[in-house]
Amino acid sequence: MSPNPAPTVYLQLRSRVPISQGRIVTLGHVARILSDPEWETPLRNLELVHPHKWDGNLLLIDLMQIIPKVQELIPGAKIEPIGQHHVLVEVIKKPKKPSMLLFLLVWLLLFFGSALTIMNFHADVNMQEVQIRTVEMLTGKRDEHPYLFQTAYSFGIGFGMVVFFNHLFKKKWNEEPTPLEVEMYLYQENIDQYVVAQEYKKMKSSQNQGDKT
Repeated sequence: MSPNPAPTVYLQLRSRVPISQGRIVTLGHVARILSDPEWETPLRNLELVHPHKWDGNLLLIDLMQIIPKVQELIPGAKIEPIGQHHVLVEVIKKPKKPSMLLFLLVWLLLFFGSALTIMNFHADVNMQEVQIRTVEMLTGKRDEHPYLFQTAYSFGIGFGMVVFFNHLFKKKWNEEPTPLEVEMYLYQENIDQYVVAQEYKKMKSSQNQGDKT
């Protein structure tokens, strides 16, 4: 009976991991690790890849790259993967100082773009006549310029947007995700799936070229 049998290593790969440019990607960056206490630190520090500029800002690492390195560190180790078998590593460049001019430009673009969209919608459905008729039904008098009603309606649009998006500047009313956050999450999921498919296609193509040579 061997006094020190090879341990079992449980690996749960993350879906997407940000890494600063110039850092070496280790197993601790891309996976949650469960093993014998004496091996957890060496496993977390196990180097997987050193991103280069020509690799781009997205790298795909899968278990077929990780398993040989783990077995090299711990000969005979039994590896038990949990969950997905690949992880996307996003190489993040040093953040630049935000430009106030660019911020103001984007803010003005969004502000006037939203205002024009709302005004064009109101013009298409003849909202002014609807408001005039609504005030006439409520008061019994026809007012061609129901400013009080229009002012309340304008504040109602703003309040409704705040409630709908569950956001006021950085404050959220509850932990429920906003529709925009859900759409951004689904968009990011689709992007990740596309990138993974393309990276596997590149790996397969390079492997076929290697077999031919």
